[in-house]
Amino acid sequence: MDNRDDRDDRDNKETAVTIRLAQQPEADELLGRSPLAALVGMLLDQQVPMEWAFSGPYTIARRLGSDDLDAHAIAAYDPEAFAALLSEKPAVHRYPGSMAKRVQQLCAYLVEHYEGDAAAVWADAATGTELLARLRALPGFGEQKAQIFLALLGKRFGVRPRGWREAAGGYGPANVYRSAADITGPESLARVRAHKQEAKAAAKAGQGAEAGKPGKPGKPGKA
Repeated sequence: MDNRDDRDDRDNKETAVTIRLAQQPEADELLGRSPLAALVGMLLDQQVPMEWAFSGPYTIARRLGSDDLDAHAIAAYDPEAFAALLSEKPAVHRYPGSMAKRVQQLCAYLVEHYEGDAAAVWADAATGTELLARLRALPGFGEQKAQIFLALLGKRFGVRPRGWREAAGGYGPANVYRSAADITGPESLARVRAHKQEAKAAAKAGQGAEAGKPGKPGKPGKA
């Protein structure tokens, strides 16, 4: 069903994109105008603070002597040299070597399947389900990362195929603070960070409760 939310979303495509994920003007400006930078930032967003991850594309571009990222150039870059580039201080990521490999794998995939055009991943997706499947196929993008990026595209970049909110799962609803898709400034960043901390604490508490359950007859419970 084509609900009103979807119709309104499609009728109000954003013409100017303002991103506040890196919390640095130059880095956020690149994220707002470069589809590849946004994808790479999302890829880097694991095991490091969100601002660090989304500043990565700008740092990489600057070290490559460019004002943008190029999938063809990155895919063809010498792997050892690219890893060294990401490892320069300050490092692009806590694990620059492994993330350099993932960034190159992502760019190689884009070159092979989309002629190096990151925006082509979502440009003609007719439904949220189709777009989610395309995002999940990207190297380094699992279900959760794909759903978060789908929500980011819908909420911040105006990419809103039919059913995008539903396909984004818990990250799709409006007026929530659960992921990068919901960040518009320092205040919302703090609220998203608090949500993540609460979720981690709840998960840890759940694991503790599970470990404390008695085992089956004849078997000891988990320590």
